Amino acid sequence: MIAPRLHRLVRAVATGTRRGVLQAAAGAILAGAPGMLNLDAAGAVTSCKGCRRCGQKCCRAGTVCRGRRCVKPCSTATCGRFPTSCSLFPADNIWRTPIDTLPTHAKSVDYVDSIGPDTGLHPDFGSIFQGKPIGIPVASVHGSQKRVKIRFTEFGDESDPGPYPIPLDAPIEGGPCGGSDRHVLVVDEETCVLYELYDARPRRDGGWNAGSGAIFDLNSNALRQNGDTSADAAGLPILPGLVRFEEVQAGVIEHALRFTAEPTQGAFVWPARHEASADTNPKLPPLGQRFRLKADFDVDSFSSENKTILTALKTYGMFLADNGGDWFLSGVPDPRWDNDELHKLQTGVHGRDFDAVDCSSLMVDEDSGQVA
Repeated sequence: MIAPRLHRLVRAVATGTRRGVLQAAAGAILAGAPGMLNLDAAGAVTSCKGCRRCGQKCCRAGTVCRGRRCVKPCSTATCGRFPTSCSLFPADNIWRTPIDTLPTHAKSVDYVDSIGPDTGLHPDFGSIFQGKPIGIPVASVHGSQKRVKIRFTEFGDESDPGPYPIPLDAPIEGGPCGGSDRHVLVVDEETCVLYELYDARPRRDGGWNAGSGAIFDLNSNALRQNGDTSADAAGLPILPGLVRFEEVQAGVIEHALRFTAEPTQGAFVWPARHEASADTNPKLPPLGQRFRLKADFDVDSFSSENKTILTALKTYGMFLADNGGDWFLSGVPDPRWDNDELHKLQTGVHGRDFDAVDCSSLMVDEDSGQVA
């Protein structure tokens, strides 16, 4: 049976009277009908399909659904910006070390074949696509940001307890109602400490629930405890492996990147700390394995933005960090990305264009990211 107010809305639409539609819509909203129309302060009708999935009534224009409350999203001054006062680990860290002259791994052909030699390099980031941001967002906060409790739902025994300075309006991978890994990445711009969550979901009390979480001092070479995951399956930080638009715009990326593959071996290699597979097939790559674009790969036909990405893949390579889409390269969503240009990486670069790299000679201490 249709509720009386909804019945009036249907009848008003059928008669085609604008005033009747607005009045009936307003009545339905006041009744708390989820997923219906909303009137903003100016009386305009707005859609709110996303909030319904968050268990929230319709939010006014300019607000988003967080923890069953409507809040203003993070400002452009903080959302997506990596603080210029911080660096991605010390200069002698493995993430910032070129690997273009290191030897090819003895199992390189097997590893590449297992992921897919003919599969294209898939940029898993970009601007808005089908109404959702593509990529893993980043936010920076001031040192005064309130620390909140995180309740871990899956890997609490392997997670850093916190508290974490994550505001209720922190951007979530896939958007507030996204169904992806729902990563949340926040950097304290005063201490240069990185806080990362996996499967993050805001709570009504201002805290968060998460599958796992990890805290990294960006001024340190310390790794996580051996055998512990992070917000990423490999136990590595996510942020250092992301393609960020401001770096591409500047024309240089000076660190390794991050990618995923569907088949992985139930093992990990330095600097990774954790595996995410039960498969013991030695022809599958372990988590933490580093790959680089072959030196003779011709980048001249690509745009300047794509050249910057490809040059980084030749010089610094990319870490296998999680199970996921084959050759899926990670980055930060940004409205300035040209999705069509990024797609040319998928059609022009393939698995066969990469080598697995033997980085063992760089390790000083298995519990440190410092290189020899």
